[in-house]
Amino acid sequence: MSAVKIVKILGTSTESWEDAAHEAVAEANETIEDIHGVEVESWTATVEGGEITEYKATVEVAFRIHREQ
Repeated sequence: MSAVKIVKILGTSTESWEDAAHEAVAEANETIEDIHGVEVESWTATVEGGEITEYKATVEVAFRIHREQ
């Protein structure tokens, strides 16, 4: 039997929402082992002077929990 844990990660980018989602997964991968799925929960942005200056992607990252043996 396996258990899965889900954490929320906020990725940011000055380029695009897709890039922000990739950034969230890349950062999560630095400290989380065995990521096996992601779901983009929301896309948001910071606007200054009528222009988007920062794209944000809130991503749920799912990974298996491994028990010590």
